[in-house]
Amino acid sequence: MGKSRLEAFSDGVIAIIITITVLDLRVPPGDGLATIEGVLPVFLNYVLSFTFVGIYWNNHHHLLHTVNRINGGILWANLHLLFWLSLFPFVTGWMGANYLAALPTALYGGVLFMAGIAYTILVWAIIASEGKHSLLAEAIGKDVKGKTSLVLYAIGIAAAFLLPWVAQILYVAVALIWLVPDRRIERILSRPAE
Repeated sequence: MGKSRLEAFSDGVIAIIITITVLDLRVPPGDGLATIEGVLPVFLNYVLSFTFVGIYWNNHHHLLHTVNRINGGILWANLHLLFWLSLFPFVTGWMGANYLAALPTALYGGVLFMAGIAYTILVWAIIASEGKHSLLAEAIGKDVKGKTSLVLYAIGIAAAFLLPWVAQILYVAVALIWLVPDRRIERILSRPAE
């Protein structure tokens, strides 16, 4: 199977995820600054989730540029990632409606953590298919950025039960780490052929 179908399907699912997530944003019931305060947590959570989904979309795009052929393992790993991303609308809405509440904040982090695990599994599936000396294997290296993200998510989940604001800061920190697109794959792909 060629990768174009996988890319098109994934792009469509991610577009739907973003669309569903934005539906939780409601127009404030007035025109004053005080009315904005009531919807600010929901809006900020939407911005954070949009950023994360955008980060996954961007990195997924780069990831698939390293693939020569798609196999069943890659298909299932990709669906696994899309499953966790599809939970973003729910956890975004719940955390936004219950700003600084422990369980919604922890569950949001849990979905972030599992999406990170799913992305890592997708990377491993591609490397298993392409070989341990593939472009992706070389680009990913020790994946310090990915492992650091998972650790910060795990700390955030635990922190959510004591200090939810600390958890939310950690989630934002991970987004900031990834906000600048991961250039590892771009560098490898742009090298002149030897």
